[in-house]
Amino acid sequence: MLSNTLNTNEIKNAAGTEVEFSRLSTADRKTEFSQITEAPATPHRLKVSHQESGSGINLRRRSVIRFDKVVASTVDATKYVTVSAYAVLDAPIGALVANTEMANVLAELMSFLATTGAATTVLFDCTGNGAATLLNGQL
Repeated sequence: MLSNTLNTNEIKNAAGTEVEFSRLSTADRKTEFSQITEAPATPHRLKVSHQESGSGINLRRRSVIRFDKVVASTVDATKYVTVSAYAVLDAPIGALVANTEMANVLAELMSFLATTGAATTVLFDCTGNGAATLLNGQL
């Protein structure tokens, strides 16, 4: 269970600086946090949700962690736009008795996003192979 306040380095921005969030709501398998210092016109949200479908060996869970941030356009400051980033874990939980393979693919995603080559340092500046690919629209 996540804390109601995420304020001890759980979340960092591209500069590696802590960004603090506070829980706004929790409903059926969903929760939403807001940045503690957000301005009303520019909400910055963290959303976590889980959905299950199927049954027995065909039971699957789709888990999503999503950040949405409203910012002023740097082309037209009168326009506000939303930037979103999210990770989805779609897992066949009815067919697996342990989290091992789910953890493997999640670790692979995290390392691809936040590291380069043999490096083991987490790169919050988004210069990791995967993050740079996403930012620059590369293949």
